[in-house]
Amino acid sequence: MPATRSGAPLTARRRLGAELRSLRDRHGLTAEEVAGRLGCHFSKITRVELGQRGCGKADFDALMEIYRVGGELREELRDLLVRSTQRLPPWWRTYSDVISANYAEFLAFEAEALSCREHQIHFIPGLAQTAAYARAVTADGIAPLGPDQVDALVEVRMRRQERLTGDDALRLDMLLMESALRLRVGGARVMVGQLTHLAELVETENVTLRVVPWSAGARGASTGAFTLFSAEGERVGDVAFTESAEATTVLRDDPLAVRRLGRLYENLSTVALSVDDSLAMVHRVRKEMIQDG
Repeated sequence: MPATRSGAPLTARRRLGAELRSLRDRHGLTAEEVAGRLGCHFSKITRVELGQRGCGKADFDALMEIYRVGGELREELRDLLVRSTQRLPPWWRTYSDVISANYAEFLAFEAEALSCREHQIHFIPGLAQTAAYARAVTADGIAPLGPDQVDALVEVRMRRQERLTGDDALRLDMLLMESALRLRVGGARVMVGQLTHLAELVETENVTLRVVPWSAGARGASTGAFTLFSAEGERVGDVAFTESAEATTVLRDDPLAVRRLGRLYENLSTVALSVDDSLAMVHRVRKEMIQDG
């Protein structure tokens, strides 16, 4: 079992939970049986295994005895336990007055993911937005926001983009409907700048873009936008976030729904343009907007 990434308490907690679930299954025990030995409610065991709550040191030591874990594996799991309880405040804590609980959870998964697959219908993904585009999207949203709130949310979006650089850069794969390129968010000038940035971004080795053209018809249709994060560890499943006009919803504890979105992403990919053809469309739409003024 490889060591978890440094400074990633959420990932460490989820990986520790997955390992504990694997150990319980290996011993043929139910959550109720383990809870009985620990003297707690079985929901505590399931929440720890799902990574929804941390595992206390006393419970960890007791579980290691129940599962008869020792030696190197016990030390590796103890390392995960230590990392999972790190209390370093995340950078977005500064923006807590404008960030919802769901958005904060989204940022936490994004901060620790290895890769991200994002499907958007009408908008360019936040990780690929220019400040001007992000401002237009935020200011024209459903909920009325004051200037200071808009400024703060744009700053958050720009800060998020740091994940695309550095030694542990996030792998970003974008699957966009053609409408996301053509919808004139903020006007033609803003869109020209946005498409220029997008074309430059997809030239980097950790970012890809594929466009689902309108010509794909019903085969390219989707019910909504969604994001899939993948983390370390083969036992740690993907996490999905779906978007609607009202809210962003996390599908952390519904592996079936996450798998369905994964299949939907793959199905949409089969009717998407190639990487080269997608970039050519970006340049073509940008040229059209320049000509139209």
